[in-house]
Amino acid sequence: MSLPAQLSDLKHTRTQWPTSDLAYLQKYRAVRAATEAICAPLADEDYVVQTMDDVSPPKWHLAHVTWFFETFLLLPFAKNYQPFNPLYDHLFNSYYETHSDPYPRPTRGCLSRPTVAETYTYRHCVDVAMERFLLSSVVSRPGVENNDILSRLILGLHHEQQHQELLLMDIKNILATNPLMPVYRSDVASPPPTEPPPLEWIGYDAGMQAIGHHQGAKSFAFDNEMPQHHQYIAPFQLGSRPVSNREFMAFIDEGGYERVELWLSDGWSAVRDGGWKAPLYWQRSNAGWHHRTLAGPQPVNPEAPVCHVSFYEADAYARWAGVRLPTESEWEVAAADVSFTGNFLESDKLQPAAPENPAQTPQQMFGDVWEWTGSAYRPYPGFKPLTGSLGEYNGKFMSGQMVLRGGCCITPESHIRATYRNFYPPHARWAFTGFRLARED
Repeated sequence: MSLPAQLSDLKHTRTQWPTSDLAYLQKYRAVRAATEAICAPLADEDYVVQTMDDVSPPKWHLAHVTWFFETFLLLPFAKNYQPFNPLYDHLFNSYYETHSDPYPRPTRGCLSRPTVAETYTYRHCVDVAMERFLLSSVVSRPGVENNDILSRLILGLHHEQQHQELLLMDIKNILATNPLMPVYRSDVASPPPTEPPPLEWIGYDAGMQAIGHHQGAKSFAFDNEMPQHHQYIAPFQLGSRPVSNREFMAFIDEGGYERVELWLSDGWSAVRDGGWKAPLYWQRSNAGWHHRTLAGPQPVNPEAPVCHVSFYEADAYARWAGVRLPTESEWEVAAADVSFTGNFLESDKLQPAAPENPAQTPQQMFGDVWEWTGSAYRPYPGFKPLTGSLGEYNGKFMSGQMVLRGGCCITPESHIRATYRNFYPPHARWAFTGFRLARED
């Protein structure tokens, strides 16, 4: 079964989760199957590579999301459950230091064992235990314990969807660094050869706006999207679409990576230390710009949104263009009235594409590329993390990161929403990140 088919059952769960135990089990199965479908094209050797500290071997992802269900659902709630291997609690704990001692992230690629086959055995044994548990726990029945079980189950499923995107980011980096230029999949969907309309400016009036996820809503949200609060937004204008590859090429051709006055101090250091001359995965030849994709080396589509740029690059481009990046609140205000359609993982393009719906503005608010904002990742007023070790999920990273919005071409559609706050350090480039511009009204 193709990956889009694996994801089809999840497409509409963003707004309403099911109410029966069997339906929750079906959602669990669908999410778990989608993760394995992502890994299906890999050779065993691909599962164990770690190209940099930020990249985790695919085998580690498979085990970690399994560890999450075992640790936060089976062990505390399933009677008589025994851990598959007690040492896995150390190997596959990502960063939950109040729970146990996490294995160091930079050396995950040193773990030749468990083997790929043993990792899948672990995964499938936990799946069997989870299915028995979900059918016996009556998670849809009201009650303090069942409410806790249900909230952890839904969090675990969204956690695994986050890792589905991380898997594809990491797989792309693993294959892109190989001089043999291996192809992850040669059968991805080809985007139509459309041209984006000229960049226009859309104005938004000043006023008090509700920002964040409403706690009374039935849809899921992470703790960092709450509480909903009111914020005054000054009048602003937002770019009608993300910055395109063609527009970013002009920045390169005009010496954007050589002009120190365009860059933040840390950004200029990153340019010099990393030898940056273009977005990640780009290479220039006599035939023009090419880039590494999950379908192998391809010519850069000038009309698609620029991708794999850091916050520093987005900020330097905005300064070169005489404008700025939007704040995350401005972005959320603009996205509130935009229909939720876009180039997500289900589209199976695995690459940003030029806009196909010129009638809707602003365009491509959802899907294609995560959009850098000018906002630091900080807690909303009144933010309260989850209780226990799960409180480490988001809150402890609220320093040294910048907020991104909107999802990308490898984000599952059911996983995203207008209030979703993604975050990366400003130098990060291996995520599917782009940007749009803003300016004062």
